[in-house]
Amino acid sequence: MTEQTQTAERAETGRGIRGKWRNLLLLSVVELLVMGLWFSASAVVPQLGVEWALDDAQKSWLTMSVQIGFVVGALATAVFNLADRISNRALIGISAAFGALFNLAIPAFDAGPDVALALRFLTGIALAGVYPPGMRMMATWCREDRGFGIGLLVGALTFGSGMPHLLNAVPLFGASGMPPWRAVLAVSSALAMLGGIIAMLFIKPGPYLSAAAPFDWRFAGRIFTNRATRLANFGYLGHMWELYAMWAWTPLLLLASYEAAGWSARGARLAGFAVIAVGAAGCIIAGRLADRLGRTTVTIASLAVSGSCAAVAGLFYSYPSALTALCLVWGFAVVADSAQFSAAASELSDPRYVGTTLAMQTSIGFLLTLFTIRMVPPLVESTGWTVALGALAIGPAFGIVAMARLRALPEAMRMAAGKK
Repeated sequence: MTEQTQTAERAETGRGIRGKWRNLLLLSVVELLVMGLWFSASAVVPQLGVEWALDDAQKSWLTMSVQIGFVVGALATAVFNLADRISNRALIGISAAFGALFNLAIPAFDAGPDVALALRFLTGIALAGVYPPGMRMMATWCREDRGFGIGLLVGALTFGSGMPHLLNAVPLFGASGMPPWRAVLAVSSALAMLGGIIAMLFIKPGPYLSAAAPFDWRFAGRIFTNRATRLANFGYLGHMWELYAMWAWTPLLLLASYEAAGWSARGARLAGFAVIAVGAAGCIIAGRLADRLGRTTVTIASLAVSGSCAAVAGLFYSYPSALTALCLVWGFAVVADSAQFSAAASELSDPRYVGTTLAMQTSIGFLLTLFTIRMVPPLVESTGWTVALGALAIGPAFGIVAMARLRALPEAMRMAAGKK
């Protein structure tokens, strides 16, 4: 056992398990509150579509602009090693505040679609200072249970991502019919600001915090040169091919299905929230299982379930009750493996540059989502929901192959304490 490890264990013992779980839960609360910014505009697409006369491409860009901003921000974070060189709680808190302000500016200044897209882009840049640093800070508290710890954080992020759909499904300020979109964005922004304050004032790094890394812009590219890390990222890319397109369009699929059957639109919005939010349970359960059974075992199983759901979901369009049940299973599985790709990357990389590794991983993953989010609407228009959603199953198939190959490498023993 190295002196550094002994020092870390003594520090953890001194802080006690109470300190650990307090910080893990606070980190999760921060992610839940702040990441609601991501889909705050996507959730109110029906209202914005009417008020701003948006076409399908403009509706897609309300989500895609955030993705692009996040990619730009994550790349900058990776190239300049920001998450490994400066205080993570300061980075998270300041980024959350800016994200909240950019998002709030849309209703506050009555922005039109063009200005809104620019503000959503800036919101995405800000969120890049919340998500990867949050995972890195979570890793400073977890070693043997890192899959569960990061799973807890991603679960909170998942629930937070679904919150705007919940806000859009309930009457706000006495609204009847479709809730006012300005209120949804304002509440999401207020919650994000609260999350930033919690991060700044109450969260501390754990005993496994490595010393500040020296600046090395070249390290951002090393995730592609190491075979084990590359395969873990290939698995992540297969997962991301499906995830955000599913999150962006499944709530609208449910809304269309419910309306075609004469069912309640509010019920469809609640179902859309539930389909995303149920993934929080998937992340936590998968995290616990991955620490016990292995990262590749859990990711392969999750990819198989979610890919199967993608392949058949469109067939149930005319049966909203069956579609809702299937989408709940899909929502559980589609994000359950997400944290495990991040945990694997953190275990396979240089411990000094875990933040850089995670920022780079997320940047390439979210870059890929731009294509699949934009891919779905024209496919729906030309071929229907079955083919459009079935195309998302390509990603899980690719991810399964990558994780099976990673499992065969000797470096896989570094994951989940040797459980692969």
